[in-house]
Amino acid sequence: MAPAQYSCITVEGDRGRGLGPTGNGLLMFWKMRLVLKKLGLNKILAIAAVIVLLLGGWTTAARAGIVTQDVVYSVAGQSYEGYIARNEGFGDQQPIVLLVHDWNGLDEYEKRRAQMLAERGYTAFAVDLYGQGVRPSNAEESQAESGKLYRDRAAMRERLFAALERARQMPGVDPQRVVAIGYCFGGAAVLEFSRAGADIEGFVSFHGGLATPEEQDYTQATGPILVLHGANDPVAPMAEVAALAEDLTAAGVDFDMELYGGVLHSFTVWGANAGSSRYDGRADLKSWDALLTFLDEQFR
Repeated sequence: MAPAQYSCITVEGDRGRGLGPTGNGLLMFWKMRLVLKKLGLNKILAIAAVIVLLLGGWTTAARAGIVTQDVVYSVAGQSYEGYIARNEGFGDQQPIVLLVHDWNGLDEYEKRRAQMLAERGYTAFAVDLYGQGVRPSNAEESQAESGKLYRDRAAMRERLFAALERARQMPGVDPQRVVAIGYCFGGAAVLEFSRAGADIEGFVSFHGGLATPEEQDYTQATGPILVLHGANDPVAPMAEVAALAEDLTAAGVDFDMELYGGVLHSFTVWGANAGSSRYDGRADLKSWDALLTFLDEQFR
């Protein structure tokens, strides 16, 4: 499907997700730019830029209270190093967002996403599923590390539940309000977490692996699931999307899917442009807003 035919499809329950504020001045600018271009109003893009500058004061203020910290915790005698971001300006009893990394491990991408969530008033905990100091530097290493957990689902679950327990111990949070989100490999891990019966408020997969392993199902799933996916993703093609929808329906799980037409894998990863992976600005914005709406619905 050509880029000009870009579309967004909501499946199994329209939650009315539309474009909305993200708490990031740059994203706000691009949203206004897209709208203005559609209206043929390129001459007043300068006005949009001025508005962004004005909004920048809010963004700066939102970031002023953000505290970040690397956190080392233990799972089965092994050390893991996660990352916490929270905005002290939002006070205590903040909802928790568990963020599960891509196949290349916890890096600056997940940390920036955690900060973006903190700007919205959530305490974000970017978990580590590989171990302290285990940070793949190329595709081969990433495949090797993620492959270990794909082959050992019990270990994946153990590390996810340990991260959840650690997150619930953080000061200033509401331990009963938790949503887990994940990117690519992390999206697959979040779905594994759902199948394991994690008792949290919801699960969100961004361009994640969607296949259900043999002898697994979603009968233990407790919270709603949101799948944000590129319709042209060769890593997890539409056949897997359809199969997942059937599995979730059979188990009676509350779920929504947003499919972005013509969009490939890793569409939220800034700078991705190789092979099956390509960043897509509009899908990034739409999926981020879908996440924010989902969080608002689950935590309200």
